[in-house]
Amino acid sequence: MTERLVLSKKVSYVVAISALTLIASLYIWFPFLGTRAAPMQHFGNVIAGVLLGPLWGVLVPMIVGTLRIAIGVGTFFAYPGGIPGVIMVGLLYRVTKRFRSANARYLCAFAEPVGTVFIGGTLSLLILANFVPSLFSVSPQLMDMMRRGELLTALALFWSGWAASSVPGAALAYLVLMMLSRVLPDLFKGVETTRGPS
Repeated sequence: MTERLVLSKKVSYVVAISALTLIASLYIWFPFLGTRAAPMQHFGNVIAGVLLGPLWGVLVPMIVGTLRIAIGVGTFFAYPGGIPGVIMVGLLYRVTKRFRSANARYLCAFAEPVGTVFIGGTLSLLILANFVPSLFSVSPQLMDMMRRGELLTALALFWSGWAASSVPGAALAYLVLMMLSRVLPDLFKGVETTRGPS
């Protein structure tokens, strides 16, 4: 494939995955501990990580997060809540794509909650909420827990909210990836020949 065709394909995937993720996240969400859990954001992160790799895949949570904030249904937590997840999926897929079984190949989907919950959640609570509280506000109860030295309890509560969104989204993406690999196997073969260094 020519360089221009590869670039066009990647840009098309970014736009398509971002649009699907944004529209789905407007309708598929649920309240959880005072936040809006949006599993479709994490679904999109997994699809982007597999189809685009970690570098191009990062564009999806950045675009979707920015648009959700702009229309008033997202917060600045969309960035640390999305970017680490798609990077983890993209990196792990580089290993798991060699597996013959689709069941094993797409287990990389469950790296999304690891990146989102443990990396993004920890970064958000310990650093961003403390240094930029106007953009990354958390409940006063969580901040009080941290001040009292109950760090693990505060993290566990914070992580639970992120996991409530991330785990269902990753599980759905895992099922969709297995289905797509059977229905549209060329979708994945075409991407893997064009991925390059991503």
